[in-house]
Amino acid sequence: MSGRTLRAPRAHRSNSLHPGAWWIWALGLGTAASRTTNPLLLALLIGVAGYVVAARRTEAPWARSYGAFVKLALAVLGIRLVFATLLGSAIPGTHLLFTLPEVPLPDWAQGVRIGGPVTLEGLVFALYDGLKLATLLICVGAANALASPSRLLKSLPGALYEAGVAVVVAMTFAPNLVADVRRLRAARRLRGRPDSGLRGLLQVGLPVLEGALERSVSLAAAMDARGYGRTAEVPPAVRRATAALTLGGLIGVCAGTYGLLAASGAGYGLPVLLAGVAAALGGLWLGGRRTVRTRYRPDVWGVRAWLVAASGATAAAAMIWAGTRDPAALQPPVVPLAAPELPLWPAAGILLGLLPAFLAPVPDKPVPDKPTEASS
Repeated sequence: MSGRTLRAPRAHRSNSLHPGAWWIWALGLGTAASRTTNPLLLALLIGVAGYVVAARRTEAPWARSYGAFVKLALAVLGIRLVFATLLGSAIPGTHLLFTLPEVPLPDWAQGVRIGGPVTLEGLVFALYDGLKLATLLICVGAANALASPSRLLKSLPGALYEAGVAVVVAMTFAPNLVADVRRLRAARRLRGRPDSGLRGLLQVGLPVLEGALERSVSLAAAMDARGYGRTAEVPPAVRRATAALTLGGLIGVCAGTYGLLAASGAGYGLPVLLAGVAAALGGLWLGGRRTVRTRYRPDVWGVRAWLVAASGATAAAAMIWAGTRDPAALQPPVVPLAAPELPLWPAAGILLGLLPAFLAPVPDKPVPDKPTEASS
């Protein structure tokens, strides 16, 4: 395949990347983050996700939610450290940092303490644990910022359309909320009114809730006008087969995912996951026969979508493989305290997650208006 074919073109409606590819890429990075507490690998995952978002994010309102997910991740990390400081840690340590006044608790609360000694090992363990959760949130935020929710809903099979509408509405609530808050705060600043503090928050909250209610009513009217919820008649045997395949497939997917994420289940996790996905796809195909709907300009899963999805899956596979070969490199010891090392093969697999920044179509950035002679 020539370099001309893989060179990233300018994005337009016909060549935009499939939203499912973005989610598979992000979930691959999230799976890789769930397999390690090494801060170097987690920082590398955060850097990869942030670089791809900065390079391929559009100017759509839902694409601006990445900053909110980053702030949420920082808040989670901070809360984890505060809890470890105030409530103590189960990790024994020898490097005492300081001692807080300890609150006496009754006998039935044995094993729980408030205050007391705070060790360096306990804080480092809390930092590693909180950083892993923060990385997962940032990966999910990257998928929200790169994949269009409406296009993702259009790509779902017919059997999942009803559930997909609820999921998409839930996914777009946070980005729309952030966009409304920014718009209203900018309007208040232009009018010379306060936009920060408790007073500004209360005066912005009511218009935001009113806008959310208006969007809900508009969505309900649009769904009713398009015949949402109307189904076709199917034989009872097809319904029973659909239910059995879908339920069995979902159980297999849950069991396989747990095996992949668990420390000792990588051997059976992948076969069970693949079998569950196959059964679920069969159930969804049969279930789609009862939902009659058409697609206008369906998204095409092309070569670039395969490469983007494969880059995230490769990062997850490299981390799972490293966990079976050298688990100590992915879980740096805290007791005794030692500096973490960067394993090369997992890091190389994570760096492959940068491919979407070079393969996905380049979004058009808005060009600011040039000042005219009158304005200058």
